[in-house]
Amino acid sequence: MSVETKSISKKTLYLTSFTAALGGLLFGFDTAVISGATNAITKYFTLDDTMLGWAVSSALIGCLIGSITAGKPGDIFGRRAMLKVMALLFFFSALGTGLAGNLTLFVMARFVGGLAIGGASVLSPMYISEIAPPKLRGRLVATSQLAIVTGILVAFFSNYLLMDTGENNWRYMFLAGAVPAVLFFILLFFIDQSPRWLVMVGKKEEARKIIAKLNPDSNADETINDIERSIGDEKVSKSVKLFKKPYSRLVWIGVAVGMFNQFTGINTIMYYAPKIFQSAGFSDSAAFLQTVLVGITNLVFTLIAMTVIDKLGRKFLLMMGSIGMAIFLGLFSYAYMNEAFGGYALLICVIGFIAFFAASQGAVIWVILSEMFPNIIRARGSSIGSFSHWVFNALISFLFPVISGKIGVAPIFIFYAVATIIGYFFFRKYLVETKGISLEEIEKASLKQ
Repeated sequence: MSVETKSISKKTLYLTSFTAALGGLLFGFDTAVISGATNAITKYFTLDDTMLGWAVSSALIGCLIGSITAGKPGDIFGRRAMLKVMALLFFFSALGTGLAGNLTLFVMARFVGGLAIGGASVLSPMYISEIAPPKLRGRLVATSQLAIVTGILVAFFSNYLLMDTGENNWRYMFLAGAVPAVLFFILLFFIDQSPRWLVMVGKKEEARKIIAKLNPDSNADETINDIERSIGDEKVSKSVKLFKKPYSRLVWIGVAVGMFNQFTGINTIMYYAPKIFQSAGFSDSAAFLQTVLVGITNLVFTLIAMTVIDKLGRKFLLMMGSIGMAIFLGLFSYAYMNEAFGGYALLICVIGFIAFFAASQGAVIWVILSEMFPNIIRARGSSIGSFSHWVFNALISFLFPVISGKIGVAPIFIFYAVATIIGYFFFRKYLVETKGISLEEIEKASLKQ
């Protein structure tokens, strides 16, 4: 095979992965953009604490539904077709939230955006994993997580740039999401179908051509045979009862992993950071700028985690991160209650917390959920862990303004610190280290524990 052919194949593969990863970027953007608008929409729609919580968490209700319903249409219509639908949902959500004249329309648009986020969280990594050659799969699937944290940073930065654009600046913050949504939709017309989906619907010859195009070093017929065996195994797995021995214990561990991830308070900071900094006495401009620093820290330490995850191990990073996060959460609470320390002590605590989160749970949680379950229940087990993550995300996002309005911010962060310490002991006792061992060895170790 010529060098030119290999070069074209690699360019096609990276363009395809980049396009699918845009779904992750929109995921990150849509979850974080609300952080810059909480004060503005509170005034515009005259929201009390409960209604603010609902305005923020309504998107996460959509996430729940989108994440558990996207898989089936993806099997029927194809991953690429459903990603186009997600792109349109992102676009209409950006327009709807940016142009909403009342709270009902705003919440409906947020819900639509949540459907897109939930769907993209399933379909984007699924599509990338199905088109990527085995030797590049880990690196390319990791682009989804990288795209998410990049989307968060883009949201924080665009909020900062748009904060001085007038009384209704919050509208422009949401409308900005329409630009990447349009780009995502257009690029989806230039990428191929998933070979795995084509085999599922009986289009083997088309699948063979795409496999040869994207991975010219592979044996296309052998790859198709492997796909058919995998599809057969999935059909068998559907008859397995998840909540009965020997799998029920692992399923509940997966639920707890999703819960402890949210009990760190990470999305309280992602959704309410400017509000928290403003309540500590910072000006609007300073609060928004500090949120950008949070996003940069998140991105940098996610990149660091991606370089060491296979060297240091998943369990080690989770435990190390839990200790660091608990310390900075505790310090944040103390600094918040003792204003003499100055507001910048809060910023240092938040940056420290984000660094430890991004270097541990932020990068590791989805890897753990994709590896910890036996082959026969892996897809459904991972989905339940992801569902748990979204449930507790929605719950905490709704309750934060309600509870902080009654007891203040500091006690909530004390709760997060305690929960994170409990998470440390949970990970230490119940998780199996998956670094450097095969999925089959992980399965034996998990069921034996």
